[in-house]
Amino acid sequence: MTIAITGATGHLGRLALAALQARGGTAIALVRDPAKAADLGVETRAFDYTKPAGMAGALKGVTTLVLISSNDFNDRLGQHKAVIDAAKAAGVGHIVYTSILKGPASPLILAEDHKGTEAYLAASGIGHTLLRNGWYTENYTGALAGAVAHGAMVGAVGTGLVATAARKDYAEAIAAVLFDPAKLGKTYELAGDTAYRMAEMAAVVSERTGKTIPYQSLPVADYAKVLEGFGLPAGFAFVLADSDDQASRGALLDTSGTLSRLIGRPTTPMAQTVAEALR
Repeated sequence: MTIAITGATGHLGRLALAALQARGGTAIALVRDPAKAADLGVETRAFDYTKPAGMAGALKGVTTLVLISSNDFNDRLGQHKAVIDAAKAAGVGHIVYTSILKGPASPLILAEDHKGTEAYLAASGIGHTLLRNGWYTENYTGALAGAVAHGAMVGAVGTGLVATAARKDYAEAIAAVLFDPAKLGKTYELAGDTAYRMAEMAAVVSERTGKTIPYQSLPVADYAKVLEGFGLPAGFAFVLADSDDQASRGALLDTSGTLSRLIGRPTTPMAQTVAEALR
């Protein structure tokens, strides 16, 4: 099996490659800028989601492609379709795609591109595995420095429960399915073992910093305005605020334990990821 991973210099891509190497495997790193992949220690090939013409050539000889979803929200679905078309033209036999928790049933605006990609994969005739990733704990901890500086965490989750996992947990799931042919061709709903409320994360932050850092839940429109104030485009700010709002109603909650079973260990506790972010 010749494996290639898209977005291999990104946060998830690097971790997935490392998880694969930890199991004694390797993969071709498909990256927009090969110069940034010099430290990966593997074969690299130029691969730009926005340049379909060169994709099929970059996939020559690849039998299994890990398609890590694009972080370019201008035309993410179009980019994914171009990758799938190129994979089909290059004779790739299987695609492992990082989708979103609950797939077609997800109410998140952010899920629309994933729904379209899943449908396009199904119609492509290429064998595929769907890793429906829940929220990364880092989606929240990435803003902790600012939250501590301003004395509060803000969002729109209210008292809703979320079941996040560390990015490295989802990366290990990629390696797990690649190393076991019996796990390929299936759909996995992936989330953290333990659900929590954002007030609980705020309590952990308060304990770790020695400061009182409350969680302030705002109406979705107000939270979108806060995100705009941080410099995000209005449209993207609303999409992120909508994700929080939907999470308040359980959109990011899954209690199946599928992720921990897949990787063979408990998922990383929220408090551990918080501690790592605050170091």
